Amino acid sequence: MRRNLWSRRLSAVTAVVAGVALSVGLTGLVPAVSAQAAAGVSPRSVGELDCNGLSPMQRAVKSSLPCLDPRGPGNSRFEDNGHYIGHDEPSVRFISNQPGSGSQVTYNEQLPVEPAALPTVRHPGKDVTHSFELTVAPWFSITVCDPHSAPLTPCKPESDANAPSARSPGAGAAFVELQFYPPGFAPFADNISCDNTHWCSALTIDSLECTGNGMAPNTCNNKCIEPANFGFIQTNGVPPGPPSPQLSNDRTFTPNRHTLRMNPGDRITVQMFNAKVPGGHALEARETDWSTGQSGFMIASAANGFMNTNPFTCNGRKFNFQPEYNTARAKNIIPWGFGPYMINDQFEIGHFEPCTSVSGRATTPLGKVQDVYFKHCHGPYELAKDTAKAGLEPNDAPCYKFGDTHGGLAAPNLVTGCPVFFNAIGDLDYDGTSYRADWPDSVQPGRHPSPFLQQQPTTAGGHQYPAIQFVTDASATEFNTNCNTKTGTGCQLPPKGPGHFYPFWTQAVVGGSCVWEFGNMHNGNTFGQDAQYGSVGPGTIGAFVGPVRPNPNC
Repeated sequence: MRRNLWSRRLSAVTAVVAGVALSVGLTGLVPAVSAQAAAGVSPRSVGELDCNGLSPMQRAVKSSLPCLDPRGPGNSRFEDNGHYIGHDEPSVRFISNQPGSGSQVTYNEQLPVEPAALPTVRHPGKDVTHSFELTVAPWFSITVCDPHSAPLTPCKPESDANAPSARSPGAGAAFVELQFYPPGFAPFADNISCDNTHWCSALTIDSLECTGNGMAPNTCNNKCIEPANFGFIQTNGVPPGPPSPQLSNDRTFTPNRHTLRMNPGDRITVQMFNAKVPGGHALEARETDWSTGQSGFMIASAANGFMNTNPFTCNGRKFNFQPEYNTARAKNIIPWGFGPYMINDQFEIGHFEPCTSVSGRATTPLGKVQDVYFKHCHGPYELAKDTAKAGLEPNDAPCYKFGDTHGGLAAPNLVTGCPVFFNAIGDLDYDGTSYRADWPDSVQPGRHPSPFLQQQPTTAGGHQYPAIQFVTDASATEFNTNCNTKTGTGCQLPPKGPGHFYPFWTQAVVGGSCVWEFGNMHNGNTFGQDAQYGSVGPGTIGAFVGPVRPNPNC
């Protein structure tokens, strides 16, 4: 990995505290950091100060939490403590000038149904695959105010004036991913799933403790570059453990009896909106499972223990996160993201590789258990030896054996495989299931799961989003083609790998409803399949970005 020369500690930046703006060399002023805020809540030795697990001052409770891909100066690849930490996040973005479209959104969806057979590891592209092998976390997103997140400027909730422009880096912002976790590869603390039979979900919020917004040299606090707040969606709305980066612990990432569990095939309504709470407002994510009659919610409030992070000390302060924008117009994006993300429907891919055998035994702490894992995957998916050359994977860790119960903490894993990747963050040589034609190809499960069936999202007054844009940051992971994320030279879809496949979005009529599907579906409008993602170049913020186009709505 090449060394990140611009990722220096923010302690080198002049900080005048107690009522005086901080001088960081940006357009606009950073809000004053009061003495009280500077004190805040000190981080414990274990937490989520860095959702990439790379903080030198704190061990991550969950070292493989999916997070947003930031961008470096001039739309370059971002590095965290000298490590590239990007992800592959193909998405469809929903755009609207309708008031409220940037602060309240509703989705109706049907969860996938898994194959009856267990996963197989014989013929890549023709194997039985389950959802957990394809995507670690499908998610819905929204942007929220956080003046202590990049670009460290004031933010007024639900205001389009927060948008970045040629003259302004935009308002301080954090990114919300309402993540869904597929069944089959538990426990969640160091894997993917809540259990082997249910979906679960969580409200996650990623901040960035850096100056700038990727268009100018950044200065980051290496101790807490990308802090994450995390709260499972709960039937009682109470987080299982502290959600903040400073205080999160094993309970935070361990589902309890109040965690909303959903069955494959259940019909779900998802809502995100600015909820009234004592003393103000905070973002609420609410889910209703119409198939079981259960519902759950999580509010990103100070009362629930959510905190933003002091960019100089990494200390926490209880904070109500609120939607950043009023509308979802095209200009309104997360100011530091790799690509234009805001109201997006996304699949986090490139985080699983199945194996016939594994080697290189090691252990990682999992609560009071030293969980055994392995570093190397062997089998038909692993065609070449792992290498750190050109930024590729040094190994496949963590890998787990079929039937592993992780010291009795989970039901037996359904296949031998490697989820998430400790050392490379993503599948940088594109040999896992995400980059094979093992995706849903029918509305009924067979060798592959059925797809998510997601109806058109709506906002205030039931209005639909009239425009869409396809985006993927796969360009950031393409070290093996020397993809230039500024010019687009060397960037390609599908990415260079043995599977020669990249999943795509389809809009189709299923059961009389207009739905969005993702994978390998050909029952409707495929928007040119991989061509839907457009190209990389000036104006795409480093990512593959298609044009803003009318939402056909079937």
